[in-house]
Amino acid sequence: MQFTSEQRLDDDVLEREFILGEIPGTLWTPESAAPAPLILMAHNNGLPKGASRLVARARHCAAYGYTVATIDAAGCGDRPRSAADEQARADLRRAMQAGEPVDEIFESFIGPLVEKAVPEWRTTLDALLALPEIGGPVGYSGWTALGIRLAVTEPRIAAAGFFAGGFVPRAQREEAQQVTIPLLLLLQWDDEGNPRQRALDLFDTFGTKEKTLHANLGGHTGTPWFEVEDGNRFFGRHLK
Repeated sequence: MQFTSEQRLDDDVLEREFILGEIPGTLWTPESAAPAPLILMAHNNGLPKGASRLVARARHCAAYGYTVATIDAAGCGDRPRSAADEQARADLRRAMQAGEPVDEIFESFIGPLVEKAVPEWRTTLDALLALPEIGGPVGYSGWTALGIRLAVTEPRIAAAGFFAGGFVPRAQREEAQQVTIPLLLLLQWDDEGNPRQRALDLFDTFGTKEKTLHANLGGHTGTPWFEVEDGNRFFGRHLK
């Protein structure tokens, strides 16, 4: 892992960009000198690591006392996409403009995106846990489909917060029953692109005995900021 830049932010959080092989990432470290628990933070459906909402959440979590990391995995963010990915995205735009069903199109590129992303997140986790400023344990926050696969395959993740606003492929909906770690699921009740009942069914499917559902009125991008605070308290119960 090579750090390529760093800056001290107004809240005394240290923000560093890094590169790990072909994987670009960002690491936010709190002011405290003691090793801090780590939260892996991913944006829904492979959106860029530099997206403003993700960065705001990451900085807030770091100021709260966590080390936070995010990456652009293969096919995500600014990383190159395959011809099949580009075709699926073009098909999705056309179908949405025409008001046609989009589930199978989502399935055709979100499923492979998860498959490619998981190994790179696990490689990144290996490198991060070797840093002296990170003490573990590890939490996960964000993209539900990726988080389900990581929660099932990565035993170092101790707790997870999922956002119900992204498409979850069939494979991950089936894997959800294998998720046994503490879980917080955020749901926007009026999310225009994600059927409410599908999110409720997914919540029922999770196999963990410790799961919490937070539902708020509003559309896809209307999650109240206090949910970030509640998320910090959730991770505080399980990572500190």
